[in-house]
Amino acid sequence: MDNAADREKLWQEFKRTRSPEIRHRLILSYLWLVKYLAGRLAVRLPSCLSQEDLESCGIFGLIEAIDKFDPDLGHNFEAYATTRVRGAMLDELRRANWMPRTLWRRVQQLRAAREKLENHYQEKVPVDALAEEMGLSRSEVRYLDNQLCRLHTLSLDEMVAAGNGEPVRLGDLLPDETSPDPLEHVTEEENRELLARAVASLPEKDQLVLALYYQEGLTLKEIGAVLDVSESRVCQLHSRAINRLRQKLAGRA
Repeated sequence: MDNAADREKLWQEFKRTRSPEIRHRLILSYLWLVKYLAGRLAVRLPSCLSQEDLESCGIFGLIEAIDKFDPDLGHNFEAYATTRVRGAMLDELRRANWMPRTLWRRVQQLRAAREKLENHYQEKVPVDALAEEMGLSRSEVRYLDNQLCRLHTLSLDEMVAAGNGEPVRLGDLLPDETSPDPLEHVTEEENRELLARAVASLPEKDQLVLALYYQEGLTLKEIGAVLDVSESRVCQLHSRAINRLRQKLAGRA
């Protein structure tokens, strides 16, 4: 969308038709807002959360904002969406942060003090130095340090819910760093221009799945939320798009 008039036209068309295609275009056009807000909140995240986790929650907030926004009320969508997207991210932070607010603030102060003193000691900061910096006793510093360590403790054997709701071992969800990117071999051996032409010749939905996965860096679950389909369906669409792309590149080789 090139300007405000184009965006307004798109909003009016979406309100009239509730077209899934237009909905997808609106979601894509505002993904920058999700990334921006996640980046602002990611400055002081607990170790159990990443910026990617915030972006995942933010995307669901964005989708909800798009579905509920009424352009005829004269409100600015970006301001409207910011409240919902940021709220979704803050809700996730509250769920992940089991500490009382006062204790959380003191733990953050300990982390900041340690970072400050590390520049001087160039190694592990002594407890005495932390106690003096924060105006606390040694036992208080050790207590806060133990609480900080608890934030970093996470068992890979912990069972969590997968995208289909079934429990899986957390360690099984970690990415295999040795597994090659499906497009890595292609991009190394084929000219970028050839690859771009091949992608452009794919059906629109295939192009969208590839763009969300490789350019925007969304997970299959997040793409499913954007496309309003299941995670397993996104996996099928991704495999189909890759196979079609390989066939096209092989035919042009």
